[in-house]
Amino acid sequence: MAVGHISPEAAAGGVIGLVEDGDRIVIDVQERALRLMVDGDVLAERRAKMDASERPWQPVDRQRPVAKSLRAYARMATSAATGAVRDPHR
Repeated sequence: MAVGHISPEAAAGGVIGLVEDGDRIVIDVQERALRLMVDGDVLAERRAKMDASERPWQPVDRQRPVAKSLRAYARMATSAATGAVRDPHR
């Protein structure tokens, strides 16, 4: 079993970006779903904190430079879930 394509959801403000160490996550293979087993009020607090942060929805302590071309691609590409194709209307 493998779980992939979760970082695009996190970067787009998805629930996976609110996971913290120790959280329980249910992986349902038959339903092809991940469920974060955290109370909605707790997630709302985490989301508000993330949205108010200096660099919301960005990796903490990223130490590598990101090329201009990759930043441009990220601004114009759709989610990996929809093919990560270029969408100039984004």
